[in-house]
Amino acid sequence: MRSTILCLIAAAAIGLPARAQSAPNETQRAEVLVLGVYHMANPGHDIFNMPADDVLAPGRQAEISELAAVLKKFKPTKIAVENDSQRKLNERYTQYLAGKYVLTANEIDQIGLRLAKELGHTTIYAVDADGDFPFQRVINFAKASGQSAKLDAHMADIGEMVKAQGAYLKSHTVLQTLLYMNSDAKVAQDVGFYYLEAHYGEPGDYAGPDLLAEWYRRNMHIFNNVTKLVASPDDRILVIFGAGHLGWLRQAFSSDPTLRLRKLDEFAR
Repeated sequence: MRSTILCLIAAAAIGLPARAQSAPNETQRAEVLVLGVYHMANPGHDIFNMPADDVLAPGRQAEISELAAVLKKFKPTKIAVENDSQRKLNERYTQYLAGKYVLTANEIDQIGLRLAKELGHTTIYAVDADGDFPFQRVINFAKASGQSAKLDAHMADIGEMVKAQGAYLKSHTVLQTLLYMNSDAKVAQDVGFYYLEAHYGEPGDYAGPDLLAEWYRRNMHIFNNVTKLVASPDDRILVIFGAGHLGWLRQAFSSDPTLRLRKLDEFAR
């Protein structure tokens, strides 16, 4: 019995589908599907940025429609996106519904606004939260402690991962690429890179752990914002964020006993 309980706790902690299928007598819970995406408009805001071709091209637009068809199987009642201004998002969505706004290449537009309109939603929700990412402190600590080469190698590994994702996109559809990026193995790899950064620190200067703590803090703020959208056990909330948030948000939602985590691959079969 004890080993069974420990296995269930471990599965929830890493976002495995321990609760992916409801038991017949299980209490109804609101569902959350976190979709980790690449930044389709190439904004260049991250340390490493995955290059993306033109999502507005006819071929990619057909692939976005394919992705939307899969997401509709989840039957979202609400869609939450990586935006921190509800007022501005409301204005954009209102203009789009009125036929006065043309969707940009940004994934909020291409997936969020498009899908919300097709589903007849009157609102789309901004749930992002600002946060610090004190990476320069990690660089400074590595330099002062003679670990710059180690950190450089670590960052090169991250760069190779992002490069591999970009190469995958070139020869695959948007849906196939997102299934690849949302797979348990890729999510675990991404989370693991963050934990490696937490190795750079010591008493008096916990540079790496502080960076990880700030990243965790931001994601917990996002988690909190999403939970505020839950109005009934019948709610099904689609959360669309950059893939770097995926593992942390999955962990949060899978650990919340009032919610049921869903994953993209469940609806693409």
